[in-house]
Amino acid sequence: MIRHIVFFSVRRKEDVEAVRSGLQELSKIPHSKHFEVTLNTKVDLFSNAIDVVVYAEFEDEAALAAYKAHPIYAETTGRVKPLRELRYSADVVAAA
Repeated sequence: MIRHIVFFSVRRKEDVEAVRSGLQELSKIPHSKHFEVTLNTKVDLFSNAIDVVVYAEFEDEAALAAYKAHPIYAETTGRVKPLRELRYSADVVAAA
């Protein structure tokens, strides 16, 4: 199983909800076993730069690749990218 975790910071705080709802569109892509988009609670004592987190689980690398190749992925990226500042992504292989 692959855990796909992506952290976003948003350029303008008034766009946080637009980014969150835009990324939620990715849940319509059928290749993930689990998918969620959440706002960062920002309770860390040292850094609260991250605004939105995407967490998804995929059966394998092929499922993750199919997710990233889906037209909704490209559409969503096109809408969200101008609103975000930073994007950090990690794909972690984990036991199922």
